[in-house]
Amino acid sequence: MRSAFKKSILLKFIGLFSVIRFYNIVILAIAQLICSVYFFSSGNNFYSVIFDNNVWFIIISTSTSISAGYIINNFYDLDKDLINRPLKTIIEEKVSIRTKMIVFIFLNFVCLIFAMLVSSRAFFFFLFYILSILIYSVKISKFPVIGNLLSVLLSIMPFFAVTLYYKNFTQEIFFHAFYLFLVVMLKDLVKDLISLRGDFTMNYKTITVVYGEKVTKFYMSLISSLIIITSLLIFNFFEISLMKYYYLFSIVHITIFTIILWKKTDLINYQKLHNSVRLLIVLGLLSIPLHK
Repeated sequence: MRSAFKKSILLKFIGLFSVIRFYNIVILAIAQLICSVYFFSSGNNFYSVIFDNNVWFIIISTSTSISAGYIINNFYDLDKDLINRPLKTIIEEKVSIRTKMIVFIFLNFVCLIFAMLVSSRAFFFFLFYILSILIYSVKISKFPVIGNLLSVLLSIMPFFAVTLYYKNFTQEIFFHAFYLFLVVMLKDLVKDLISLRGDFTMNYKTITVVYGEKVTKFYMSLISSLIIITSLLIFNFFEISLMKYYYLFSIVHITIFTIILWKKTDLINYQKLHNSVRLLIVLGLLSIPLHK
């Protein structure tokens, strides 16, 4: 009896960690910290960033607000997820709706408390961010183009919180941010190809559902071209030291990605393409210390 109870509790914890996508939160927190050191802070002083409480408060606010966002997305996408990823969704259903809502409210509360400790500007930034996630989940996520654009913007907005704190938004940072925006958009569109069956069944008006796979691939090819152009611009016009090799790699990677995208149409290869874009994002994160 006690063993069954412990197993049930363990499954609920695993389900909750799956709902909030804990692995994504950890990667994002590391990304914010690294970007704070090598991009946003003046002088790239590691210790001044590490011992700056406000940086950690921003990271905590980011982590809790995004975790809460994943919970609300999970709530509204449950039926679709049961079709697209049934095993993962069944584990996540071990966590009751009541528990999810309590954790959702708690995480948003923690987010705003820590944001207020930074400044009133940070408080209103994260309040706007929380409301944007809610509006996206409830009203916009099912619409093509605008749903994808808002999803990607919400994914990269946490980096603007650090930018606002350091008041450092140069032309170079803009190009890096635009590159990230394009890569995340590409990842989002591959995900639409993977989720086609569930999106179509639940009447989600994604680009793939409304316009078909061929138009989606044309759109993705356009984004791939923009990624290559942006990589070349960063490589040629900014002093990025050894990080230039990452952008050279991304050009080759995206070229091969686009070729495979048009040659393969099965779910397994779409999943491989999705993982390859995720790898590109992680490698970009790891290459940031090479910037200077």
